[in-house]
Amino acid sequence: MTNLTIQENDEGVVFTAKIVPGSSGSTRVCGLLDGMLKVKVAAPPEKGKANQCLLKFLAKELGVKKNAVSILSGKTNPVKRVKIVGITAKTLSKKLNIKE
Repeated sequence: MTNLTIQENDEGVVFTAKIVPGSSGSTRVCGLLDGMLKVKVAAPPEKGKANQCLLKFLAKELGVKKNAVSILSGKTNPVKRVKIVGITAKTLSKKLNIKE
């Protein structure tokens, strides 16, 4: 298992996430995959439901407002670039219980 690749800047952090939509059960972090955060989301991959589920989940887990979390690229792809404003790479890793 490799570490999560996190880019940190003045605003916050950017990282890559691999999303598995339509997962049974609850939305959860499933670990790392090739430097990406792997997240299983309960919502289906239709009409942006999985994306909204991901944003809401990350905001709750990280203790930030929902508008602080955004998808920079990959809105129609399972691999997404995610930006979170107002936190550090260290905080991200600690709250999601992952290695940087």
